[in-house]
Amino acid sequence: MFFAVDLDTVTHGIQLAVAPVFLLTAVSGMIGTVAGRLARIIDRARLLEDRIEAAPASDAMAPAYDELKTLRARGRLVNACIALLTFCAILIGLTIMALFLGETTQIQILRIATISFLSGVSCFLLALLCFLTETLLATRMLKFGKPKKV
Repeated sequence: MFFAVDLDTVTHGIQLAVAPVFLLTAVSGMIGTVAGRLARIIDRARLLEDRIEAAPASDAMAPAYDELKTLRARGRLVNACIALLTFCAILIGLTIMALFLGETTQIQILRIATISFLSGVSCFLLALLCFLTETLLATRMLKFGKPKKV
């Protein structure tokens, strides 16, 4: 395997490989946001479960069970979003490595870089769809000042 020793080639390889790092920054921000949402979902589910356990068995707890069902669906969407974002980060990391190696060695790696980049972007877009769906579910749960049924 031939490695480039020319400074210009190595510099160009670094410049080429750094561009996808901006996508990694967006992915890390999204993971932080989505992980925060997961924590809120878990906290709310624990609160509802404690209320259900403390209350006497009756039909009055039906809304709490409905909310738990929605929280479970939201949790699944958030977990899928985190998994997709993690796969995206891995694929973008592989893209960065492939671009750098393709530029600084004689290895023909353009197809791998192209496939890993497009796969990473696809994972990012699917994660955004999961995030949108979870957000829509969350806002559907809001009552916006409607009086409680007694």
